[in-house]
Amino acid sequence: MDASEISSQSGEQCPQLSTTIASPVMDGAIPALSEPRVEATPQPPSSIQKRKRDESLDSEDDLAELFEPDPQPVWSVEMLCGLRMRLKRRRVSTVRPEHHKVFTKLLEDPVVKKFLTWDKMLRVSDKYLLSMVIAYFSRAGLFSWQYRPIHFFLALYLANDMEEDNQAPKQDIFYFLYGKSYAQRPMFHKLRFQFIRSMGWKIWVSREECEEIQAYNPDLWVWARDRTNLT
Repeated sequence: MDASEISSQSGEQCPQLSTTIASPVMDGAIPALSEPRVEATPQPPSSIQKRKRDESLDSEDDLAELFEPDPQPVWSVEMLCGLRMRLKRRRVSTVRPEHHKVFTKLLEDPVVKKFLTWDKMLRVSDKYLLSMVIAYFSRAGLFSWQYRPIHFFLALYLANDMEEDNQAPKQDIFYFLYGKSYAQRPMFHKLRFQFIRSMGWKIWVSREECEEIQAYNPDLWVWARDRTNLT
């Protein structure tokens, strides 16, 4: 049996693999990923072990974003009196740099930019409500490239639903997106429910976390949208 026959037999025993992941909010799917077929050639044990180590490192890099462990709690000394010490548990933010990056990218979308310009009185898009959008992005469990402008409006609507006593202004989001038509609103609420479920129903965001999010990139222009500065 020559090398070509061995290669063909090994190819029949190792079919190609593909993986498809569906977004909890989007209908699209990640394109299938397939591994190239490699001919079986004899290699020394040292090279086989090296190749296994390289493949292991590659797979760890690809899945780092998906399987990154939860942050460990951090403790700081709040008070020290003699031999007695009181510890305070500090909150560890789960917002990662890619969540800030995707939010900044969505701010350049024409529809989002037009909406922020349209809401000049900051009725539904002041700096704290916008920082909650980033917090929701970090909890939704989507890959950074899956976020679309619709996710921005879903998160902003949810932020207004949680924080604002006056619920009338959030209807401005519907008016801006769909005008006076009510046909698309049921689909919007369906996507909103799916978005909340993808966050594990964790929709409360503290003021401290909002300020931490703003402090990550304090020069971002949307953080100047402060209602206290309006005349």
